[in-house]
Amino acid sequence: MKFITEEDLRDLYRREPFTTYEMEPGTRLTPGARQFLADRGINMFDDQPFIRKFVVTTSEDVTNAEAEAKKPEALQEKQIDWKHKKLYCKMKSMEALFLSTGQELLSKDVFLAQSVINLGKQFAGVRAFAEGKGLGEIVCCQECSGMNGDNFCKDIEDCFEITEFHMQLEKGKEILNLHKLRCALREVEPVVMEVYEGNESETKLCEEITGKVNRIINALSQMICSAVGGKECQRSN
Repeated sequence: MKFITEEDLRDLYRREPFTTYEMEPGTRLTPGARQFLADRGINMFDDQPFIRKFVVTTSEDVTNAEAEAKKPEALQEKQIDWKHKKLYCKMKSMEALFLSTGQELLSKDVFLAQSVINLGKQFAGVRAFAEGKGLGEIVCCQECSGMNGDNFCKDIEDCFEITEFHMQLEKGKEILNLHKLRCALREVEPVVMEVYEGNESETKLCEEITGKVNRIINALSQMICSAVGGKECQRSN
């Protein structure tokens, strides 16, 4: 049972003055509401409940309507939140993998391990950039015959395929560790694109983040080439 109060009728009367009022099914007037109608000489009918000329909206109705209207917006915000959380967790996992890879390489090649750790710090800067907390600066490109300043920030394929042949080389373990790290980094871009999908206003931010990640990936490719050996770039064109 819903009770129509004097305040409800006043709100309705201010929006659209009326001379008759017919009760809705399942509603009752409070004494104050009845007095309001009587004071203004408004005829009240409750013997024909299925005929409505005026609908009284109570404060409870307004609250319920506002709550229903906010549901799609709240759902969208929830989806955005879990996508950002997914990206944040993925990037934190990558930072841990950089440290783990650096530790694995430490006993084999101190300089290579330090290079990996430095890349990990740069990746942490990219994460901060994605969160709006920094610039995410990445080291400049060390140009070779396969990479230059024009393509260093792009998603270019591996210079060559890593196979069982490479694990037999003198630096096989280092090569495989770097390759594993590079493969994991390639999984970041789809997650970034998922976060900013359909958001044209942040397209540039999405491209900047993926570009910075690609620079780290391509730097790893150069480190793998160096570990394989030789002075010439081994990129297959």
